[in-house]
Amino acid sequence: MTASETASFGYEDIPAEEKEGRVGAIFSNVARKYDVMNDAMSVGMHRLWKDKFVKRVRPQPGEAILDMAGGTGDIAFRMAKHGANITVSDINQDMLDVGIERAGKRGIAKDTGGLEWSRQNAEELTFPDRVFDAYTIAFGIRNVTHIDRALAEAHRVLKFGGRFFCLEFSTTEWPGFSEIYDVYSHKLVPKLGQMIAGDEESYRYLIESIRRFPPMPEFEKMIQAAGFKRTKVEPILGGLVAIHSGWKV
Repeated sequence: MTASETASFGYEDIPAEEKEGRVGAIFSNVARKYDVMNDAMSVGMHRLWKDKFVKRVRPQPGEAILDMAGGTGDIAFRMAKHGANITVSDINQDMLDVGIERAGKRGIAKDTGGLEWSRQNAEELTFPDRVFDAYTIAFGIRNVTHIDRALAEAHRVLKFGGRFFCLEFSTTEWPGFSEIYDVYSHKLVPKLGQMIAGDEESYRYLIESIRRFPPMPEFEKMIQAAGFKRTKVEPILGGLVAIHSGWKV
């Protein structure tokens, strides 16, 4: 089996055609506890990262923004407050259902109040060319089977002058901190997953998927290869998390 026929699934290499289904099963398993686990795993810091991310996106009233892999609505709810029209997309219907339920609790009816919900595969979007002012994806692109295809689709659906923003885990470059985080993530996070969500293996995969994700400079090159210009990387906590951005010009 050649490298082109495989995809990473945590530390395991599997046939590429199997990844979508296996990742989908994981997110269906964790959907109901996903946000609770985010709080536990990051000690609440994911909220600050997402706030900073949305500030960088700078959503404007009336803009059309595609929030890919946005299932539970965390990023979309933040952007909608600025008056932008958000299409929340995810390949996993269980994650979207959680987001729709959360929107209802906020008094936002389905497909109203600046929010629409659409099941989509990031690699094969059904939207026409050049319809969105911005494309966002937070903690989702590392779970895509073919990242290059997802980036190409992001570029395709953006208008000229549109902007791409990605929030994703990476590898911290702070001496000492990386070793501490390795122990925490590999030893404790799966145990938290078992305690809170009753699912140790899914969270083991999520941690391993972070380790297999390309380093910041390599991912920036992939964004550039998709056609984006004026790319930028903003490390957080030395690169534990990074905000990647680029423009379609």
